[in-house]
Amino acid sequence: MEKQFEYVTRLDVKFEHLQRMDINQMVNDCKDKWFNQTLTQVNDSAIRLGIVEGEYHWHKHDNDDEFFFVLEGQLLIDLEDQTIELNPNQGITITKGVMHRPRAPKKTVMLMVETSAIQPTGD
Repeated sequence: MEKQFEYVTRLDVKFEHLQRMDINQMVNDCKDKWFNQTLTQVNDSAIRLGIVEGEYHWHKHDNDDEFFFVLEGQLLIDLEDQTIELNPNQGITITKGVMHRPRAPKKTVMLMVETSAIQPTGD
């Protein structure tokens, strides 16, 4: 049986090409503690918006790298031997196969770039 997590993850593409996105409106409307929405698809990559507060679970992606870029707030990414701190206008790529756990001590807004085939909860 697949483990269930209390995250809102929407993998549908919310905006088609040439359609303007209003990220501020999405942030203002969000009531969830851990929300992830695919904004658009660029070739084989999905561009996702994360509005998060709290902890995600430890996981890895065997076949996919994952890019995080903080717009506001603070994102901590725990690795097995260190914690990476990302503040606004900072980003990092987590290499496929690396065990990690994102955490946000306060409401954080971030963009993620990953393949559209990725399983967000990990492999």
